[in-house]
Amino acid sequence: MDINNIDNLPEECLWEDSAGLISKSLGEAAGSQKIYVNIDYVPPGAYSTRYHSHSQQEEFFLILSGTGTLRLNGTEHLIKQGDFIAKPAGKDIAHTFYNSGEETLAILDAGTNETEDTCYYPDENMYMQKSNGTKRIFSGTQLDTSWYPNPNSDNQSNTQNNNTFL
Repeated sequence: MDINNIDNLPEECLWEDSAGLISKSLGEAAGSQKIYVNIDYVPPGAYSTRYHSHSQQEEFFLILSGTGTLRLNGTEHLIKQGDFIAKPAGKDIAHTFYNSGEETLAILDAGTNETEDTCYYPDENMYMQKSNGTKRIFSGTQLDTSWYPNPNSDNQSNTQNNNTFL
């Protein structure tokens, strides 16, 4: 194990978008496998992520500096340095941070690394499913209702309860 420094991370542990949001993956840089630890730097007028919830991933957030707004299940909460929140897994707790302040909003973002997880984005009615090492993105309005998980069904003349094998 090595001692790492936040100002000297490998390129693969840094991410930046066009709005100037920067995410530093500290856990990845340190070799963490079961948890992730990031510091997200959200510039004024930008979001930390799209508004979403997780089916499996538990998360914890600590505001390191700045001010902003946490949107949590449709309700907006003002946040400032020192505020923290835990977001349990599977509770349909949609969330995002918005920097409504004048300086960079720095957020410690930690949580569990899950091999299986579904993110739901309620504003867009979109899903991102992570399973078997693959991410799949699909619209909630374009669900396939012609396929059933029943093992002995031809899917064309299915009359059994479609939820039996879920």
